[in-house]
Amino acid sequence: MKLIIRKTHKYLSFFISVQLLLWTVSGIYFAFNKIELVRGEQYRVQPKDYVITDNLNFIIPDATSINVQRLLDTTIIVATTPSGKNFYDSNGTPLGKLSPDQAMEIVSLKTTLKPLAVQEITKTKKGSEYRGRDLPIYKVDTENNLGKLINVYVSVFSGDIVAIRSNQWRIWDLMWGFHIMDWVERDNIDNLLLKIFSILALVSSITGVLLFFKLDVKKNEQP
Repeated sequence: MKLIIRKTHKYLSFFISVQLLLWTVSGIYFAFNKIELVRGEQYRVQPKDYVITDNLNFIIPDATSINVQRLLDTTIIVATTPSGKNFYDSNGTPLGKLSPDQAMEIVSLKTTLKPLAVQEITKTKKGSEYRGRDLPIYKVDTENNLGKLINVYVSVFSGDIVAIRSNQWRIWDLMWGFHIMDWVERDNIDNLLLKIFSILALVSSITGVLLFFKLDVKKNEQP
């Protein structure tokens, strides 16, 4: 029995050693990098308080929640409905898309970054750095005060900055893919491969403990 445990531990450890190394390296990276800095929160400018003076007097059918916010010099209403989000001005008129120039102006006002160029993204892409965000969306190329290029993603309707992506975030995203064993979309933590390797790692650990304490497993003898 001891020989079986030894061989099980030996070959299992060899088989999963690469993934164990990736789990360890990615875990160390997560521990030494603050998630707020990875997400680019240090580039955001704290919003100023403002007083709403508009007379908002209209009905939004089927709205489950309503958020009143500022977009440049105007007041807008973001209404969440069962079919998605709708955007209105203070008169109840549906909003059109922001212009690329307005998107760059918003980045200048809401961040400490310098906008360089802008493009509209209309199609989703697996593993993209804007995944999970509503499309269409503006991607604004910017640089910080050190000259490093950073992508800022802006909602085309509300003007909200929905994501800030730097090389630090991309490394984090790569490490996260290694950690959850989803190297394409890097979002599926409930994948079969992760479950299998987790069980194998557990078995390897248990057999290692048994070998360390040199436990002999004996069959129960029938009386």
